[in-house]
Amino acid sequence: MTTEGGEPTAAITDATLADIAANGIWRGASLDINPAVLAVARALLAALQGTAPAAALPEELRKLVEQILRDAGVTFPRIPVTEEISLSAFAIQQKTSEPRPVVIVPAGWNPYGWLPFMVGYLSLAARGYHVLAYTPRGFGEPGALYSSNGFIGVAGQDDWEDGSTVIDHAQGLFSPSKVGFLGLSYGSGISQLVAAHDQRNRVAAVAALSTWGNLATSLYDHGTRHLKAVELLIKFTGAEEGKEHERFDEATWRILQNFLAGREMEEVVRWGNARSPETYVGLTNSQDVPTFYSNTWHESLFPAGEAIATFEKLTVPKHLNLWIGDHGAPEGLGITGFPSGTPFVGSLTPMLEAYAWLDHHLLGKPTEVPDWPVVNSQVMFTYDTAPAIGGGRRITKAARREPLDSWSEATTGTEPWYLSGTNGNGDGALSDKPSAGWNRAFTAGHETGATAMDDIMETGQKEWFGNPKPYDPAGFERDRLLVWSTEALAGGRRIRGAAKLRLAVGVEAGDAASLVAYLFDIAPDGSARIITHEPLTVTGLSAGTERTVDWTLQPAAYDLGDGHRLALVVNSRDRLYSFVGGEDGASRTTITSLAGEEALLELPLG
Repeated sequence: MTTEGGEPTAAITDATLADIAANGIWRGASLDINPAVLAVARALLAALQGTAPAAALPEELRKLVEQILRDAGVTFPRIPVTEEISLSAFAIQQKTSEPRPVVIVPAGWNPYGWLPFMVGYLSLAARGYHVLAYTPRGFGEPGALYSSNGFIGVAGQDDWEDGSTVIDHAQGLFSPSKVGFLGLSYGSGISQLVAAHDQRNRVAAVAALSTWGNLATSLYDHGTRHLKAVELLIKFTGAEEGKEHERFDEATWRILQNFLAGREMEEVVRWGNARSPETYVGLTNSQDVPTFYSNTWHESLFPAGEAIATFEKLTVPKHLNLWIGDHGAPEGLGITGFPSGTPFVGSLTPMLEAYAWLDHHLLGKPTEVPDWPVVNSQVMFTYDTAPAIGGGRRITKAARREPLDSWSEATTGTEPWYLSGTNGNGDGALSDKPSAGWNRAFTAGHETGATAMDDIMETGQKEWFGNPKPYDPAGFERDRLLVWSTEALAGGRRIRGAAKLRLAVGVEAGDAASLVAYLFDIAPDGSARIITHEPLTVTGLSAGTERTVDWTLQPAAYDLGDGHRLALVVNSRDRLYSFVGGEDGASRTTITSLAGEEALLELPLG
């Protein structure tokens, strides 16, 4: 059985939903969508088109489809944006003469366009909205209902102007009382940029989920390219293998290739800044667009630091949620499989709060939004879990959230920890007294057991589900990295904010070095969890000399337990990032502490 657009449908059962509940929306290290998510989406689409019975759906989804078919009409318009280019869209129109707001949903970056988030569209319609989801230029599969033609613009000016054209279409189709945008990932950036640039100021609210503030610093910061993210995104467009370039115009493909090769990076940064909500925050503020952000602590595409920095510059009505996990994981269950069910405690809160934001600003419904803090920060791994059937853990009590009037309030003080030479076990110490004149070296060019994540997005998704990655510091390869740690800390520490690191670096050959710094929480039994990390690329070095460098790690909200140790690890290579140095792994990098510029970890406390 297929949809009218020719998409195959699969029978879905409670077991299909159980797959999503257990494994989330992402599948595998190559960046792909869980087949169970696509099965649900296709089955819902077929039921709405009448090519498959709604009665075959699990109960909650069946009732949702029946409600939409009773109260609204479903169409599949194509929206022309130029003479040659039209965008695939999915529309739900309420059967009422009463003016209703419309929520416009630009699809995320994926080969299936608007298809995967069918549950989200039906959930919005059930709340009383007209809905218009669309696939941005260049995404989809040949001949598929959800595909749009043209070249991928990577949230450039064409995409902003397309968004305004979609608003035009929505006004003609629905005569809506207000217009709101909701987007996840790619769609979240487009949503913000359309709201900022729409010349008629028609966007009344934005909900930007797993979003970015500055695309340039998301992909290139501290002189380091976020290679893995761009490599995977290029492959995740729906293009045939080896033909990915056909999805981009010549200029965009050149930019992407320069990024991958590390060429012309000033031009790449300008290109990224032009696609950054932060660049246009003045427009957003002047348009007074209420803006909702969500992001994750271990975000592998759009790191939390750049999103927080943009959010802090907004002067509009605003709210920021910070969650455990990685890109799309917190919102994934609510937008793809579970309108109201509870796969685990707290699993639907991210989407329910996004809907509440829209309800307040578009529908005028009584909500708790006026009483929300400006920032609600979830503290890493403070949830309670229990063993789950089939292995792993299941959350039984949601992680603690901390309200703030501004993220800047999270940090109330700092604690200096000075790096020393080796102590009795061969590692260095973090102490309260400066130490200079020592040298420690490691072999550069190798990935190690100290890594930000095993697989992009999937490792952090497991965190969201209650299964953070365990680390074994005793097994870290001491010849390929360096470790410094505190003694057991009585009372632990409330880490809140962005740690800063200063040390001196030298190389025995060449003129550049890659460094990656990680902070770990080491429990009394020797097991560890990652708190945060950040890479740095140092250039302009001279063999045999050292230079002091400083950099800021990604922000965190983490409670270090009583009697736990804080550990700093520095290596040269992480699978997420670009690397400079000898590829044969034979070169040595030296870390030292110069007098007057003693090596220092500045720990933020709150």
